Amino acid sequence: MTTDWTPLRSELQVWREAGLTLPLWWRDDDAIAPSRQLDRLVGLSSRTGLPVHLAIIPRDASQDLVDQVANQTSLVPVVHGWAHQNHAPEGEKKSEFRLHRPLASIVSDAHHGFLRLQESFGDRLCPMFVPPWNRIAPEVTAELAEIGYQFLSTATPRTHAEAAPGLTQVNTHLDPIDWRGKRGLADPNALIAKTASMLQDRREGRADPTEPFGVLTHHLVHDQQIWDFTEALLDCLMAGPTRVWSAGPH
Repeated sequence: MTTDWTPLRSELQVWREAGLTLPLWWRDDDAIAPSRQLDRLVGLSSRTGLPVHLAIIPRDASQDLVDQVANQTSLVPVVHGWAHQNHAPEGEKKSEFRLHRPLASIVSDAHHGFLRLQESFGDRLCPMFVPPWNRIAPEVTAELAEIGYQFLSTATPRTHAEAAPGLTQVNTHLDPIDWRGKRGLADPNALIAKTASMLQDRREGRADPTEPFGVLTHHLVHDQQIWDFTEALLDCLMAGPTRVWSAGPH
């Protein structure tokens, strides 16, 4: 199958002609330790000039990972739940931060995740909470700002700029992996068409044009096709009228 980038390039050209700029960001989930895949992620980030908000699982984060992130300005550490542990009963979608346990226990896990990574990274830690599987109960969301979080990141276009008072919502929008199928690369032309359609929705007022457009990756499970598509996607977007967005220190 030939990958056709024309729909996305054409939409970006419309943006350019209209004098519009797309805020762009990148999130990668499930980091716990250094790996060759993480090295490749860093290399791609450095080449494209787009920082990676690295969602780190606090309970399992190794000191070696802390050391690596500390030495890479292209990596922005964020909090990925607590243990990436599913608490949903059989038959329900996986989640760690929906109300399958007492609320106090759930909020305590979110707090411990923040404290653990704050102790590891200090001021380098970005106060962003990324719930595993992008699922979180509103009752938990309402408590995050009090803990110290400033951002919540899940998936799909946001409906409000704030998830709760004092908590900015910044979601991801395109994940190239076919999670419901063979867990390889989804149909690349469908991914391109979806991206172009989401940008058109922003341009025509059906979605929030100010929300940073988020690319979501999972470096630990990438095969060569996923890496190749991700690189081509980032190159295409960065060649458009885009502005790099980061929640990390500026």
